[in-house]
Amino acid sequence: MADLFHRVSIRKYEDREVEPDKIIQILKAAMAAPSAADQQPWEFYVVTDIELMQKLAVASPYAGPLKNAPAAIIAAYRKKCIFPDFAQIDMSIAMENMWLEADELGLGGVWLGIAPMKDRMEMVEQILSIPEDQSAFGIFAFGYPAEEKIQENRFDPSRVHYVTDTEEGSEE
Repeated sequence: MADLFHRVSIRKYEDREVEPDKIIQILKAAMAAPSAADQQPWEFYVVTDIELMQKLAVASPYAGPLKNAPAAIIAAYRKKCIFPDFAQIDMSIAMENMWLEADELGLGGVWLGIAPMKDRMEMVEQILSIPEDQSAFGIFAFGYPAEEKIQENRFDPSRVHYVTDTEEGSEE
């Protein structure tokens, strides 16, 4: 099982291709995600072309890691699905699964947000010629890490609230 306490954002990559079987494994992990009513609204676009990566790198002020990434998966969702209001939630789970699987495979990656910023979504859709019935959601840039990071402990007990049953209608 992927170690979610090991996953970190990696933005620098070795100049080394990612093997096709590892890309397929990452996509399998994405598609293993649960979704509302099992609607599976996802479509995935794998990009390894350097010129396309450079174009995608300007789709967001934070997409710079694409400039040196050997691979990226752009996640999009179909606009017509059972519960469209939940499609972006479904996509978030799929994106996290990709990230965890990449880490498990010895790769590093970073989720580059596109949705819900309409201008970013439209730019990615235009660059990749994504069909009109789909919306770009996010970009997962990945490769062999050229940097090492340790995940910080983010547990904050002050943000945990235990809810107990209270007596209704108690009189004082």
